[in-house]
Amino acid sequence: MNELTANYRREDIYNSEKIEELMGHYREILRLLGEDPDREGLIKTPERVSKAMSFITKGYAQDPIAILRSAMFKEEYQQMVLVKDIELFSVCEHHMLPFIGKAHVAYIPNGYITGLSKIARVVECYARRLQVQERLTVQIRDSIQQALNPIGVAVVIEASHTCMQMRGVEKQRSVTTTSAFTGIFLSDPRTRDEFMQLIK
Repeated sequence: MNELTANYRREDIYNSEKIEELMGHYREILRLLGEDPDREGLIKTPERVSKAMSFITKGYAQDPIAILRSAMFKEEYQQMVLVKDIELFSVCEHHMLPFIGKAHVAYIPNGYITGLSKIARVVECYARRLQVQERLTVQIRDSIQQALNPIGVAVVIEASHTCMQMRGVEKQRSVTTTSAFTGIFLSDPRTRDEFMQLIK
């Protein structure tokens, strides 16, 4: 894979060769499901689904470290920086069904801060890939730790998984919570408790 950039372009997401190839596969999926891909309501479905999946997985074309460092500023602030209730939409890699929720991300700077919107962009970058919630949580944590080298990072994600709601056990009200910590959030229970109280 070529070196990824912080930003993506529309033509990267909707690459015509990729869309064309995906369309062929989705036409065959429709046929195997028992549908007629040539009937009126489905004629454009392979194209629509191909473009939708390209958008939903656009995170593969982004570099989260570059995103964080694109707005990195020297600052002596050493208290907690928390961005909470960041909406996220992702796709479970096991069943390719959506999971939807929110992320709470905090870090304690160690000489450098990043733009607040960059935290949300990093969540988006990793969420817009085929995922499992556990890995998503760790990836967000590790990218912030690597890019900023803060005193500590804390990430909590709460999400509902349609693969549990629409199929399998069919538990509509279930919510999955995952967490990942580094540095002072691991070593100092008071700092971790403060974070947990703030996101309640």
